[in-house]
Amino acid sequence: MRQFLIDELSREERDNLDNYFKRTLRRGPVEGMFWLELPPDLWSEAQQGHEACGPFYFGVELTETKLIVEFLVRSESNLHCSCISYATPAQREFLLRFLDTMLAEEHIRA
Repeated sequence: MRQFLIDELSREERDNLDNYFKRTLRRGPVEGMFWLELPPDLWSEAQQGHEACGPFYFGVELTETKLIVEFLVRSESNLHCSCISYATPAQREFLLRFLDTMLAEEHIRA
């Protein structure tokens, strides 16, 4: 799996991120899992026309010491479809801008 990883989070950094995600992202199905929704104007060619599979998300997992963000764009309703794929360059840029903003706002040094 292609991922962005930040490890060695302090307890304070982890709590800051948890609060940030609870304010800004949709909660996932398990504790510590969140969904960053991909705006429709950034949907890839394969995702366009698959509105029934949308919305599309990046998975964000927060553990006690790590932040793991997947580069796989997932469907909310379908696990096995051609519209599920790794991020395009524009989608990666969206994700990295989100992460840069979050890290700056939450003063993450890890």
